[in-house]
Amino acid sequence: MAKKYVIVSMSPLPEQLIKAFFMPYLEGKPIELEVIGVFGKSRDEVINALKKADIVLGDYSFQMKIDKELCNAMEKVKLIQQPSTGFDHIDIEACKEKGIPVANAGGANAVSVAEYTIMAALALLKRLVYAHQKTLEAKWPQWDLMEMGTYDLYDKTWGIIGLGRIGREVAKRLDGWGVKIIYYDKYRNKEFEEKYGLEYKSLRRLLRESDIVSIHVPLTDETRGLIGERELRSMKPNAILINPSRGELIDEEALAKALKERWIAGAAIDVYTKEPPPPDHPLLKLAREDPNVNLILTPHIAGANTDARQRIVRFSVENVLRVLLGEKPQAVVNL
Repeated sequence: MAKKYVIVSMSPLPEQLIKAFFMPYLEGKPIELEVIGVFGKSRDEVINALKKADIVLGDYSFQMKIDKELCNAMEKVKLIQQPSTGFDHIDIEACKEKGIPVANAGGANAVSVAEYTIMAALALLKRLVYAHQKTLEAKWPQWDLMEMGTYDLYDKTWGIIGLGRIGREVAKRLDGWGVKIIYYDKYRNKEFEEKYGLEYKSLRRLLRESDIVSIHVPLTDETRGLIGERELRSMKPNAILINPSRGELIDEEALAKALKERWIAGAAIDVYTKEPPPPDHPLLKLAREDPNVNLILTPHIAGANTDARQRIVRFSVENVLRVLLGEKPQAVVNL
């Protein structure tokens, strides 16, 4: 006889769609699911739903936070599955105290973010956006681009901040490009260093030595404001910066100033402190006011392409069912 479980979904997706994701995996399994969607509902409604929940699906849009009060309302939750890499909207320490594992889907979009990162670096080095826009305007910017400078990735030094899943995928994809790869991480990975020829550096040395810097760390109290004015001033004037991780890692005002005053040569930003960013955001203002600035702004899409979303759904569903069948969850971030 099938056992009934309740899944509370905090994401904007309709309940019917969440249930449809699970249906192909339920055949032959003694499980019946009820899905309760709470996105946009009152706090009291959310708390009442969480009291019934066996599983909680986090909000991939990060609008609905899971704080200590909500965590304490979870009387029988076996797993909080966050369908994304980021989980900074969840009080993971409160969940740990309650004994509730929190899992993310970090590996599911690692390749997508790594590909975005390399694409962004190439586009900045070749000034692809400027070339496209001027050509679209029926201008011929060939000589302008020669004066501005466009460059190869070959023979450059690439600094990776954060050698987790995404950082490692970036390094793997750069293998064979003729690039020197250096990295900084809280924990050193000597085995990976030796396999892919990486060099470990302090953050200060990485910023000083790199031609390309890409950031791949989670948002924590330790990493918030990781790159500010001092760090930007320490970078090479020909360096470019890529952030597909979290907006709060970078002082956005300082970055706008660095680009405007040409402390660094360019940046690609996919994430913002406030999403969507307001019209008066310093980077949006700079891009509008200075058509020559080497700046690429995208709407948090690095890890959200179609392939990545399919992998995230598959991993999240399988991880939930793993727990409901009495097995241990994978990709737990707090226990």
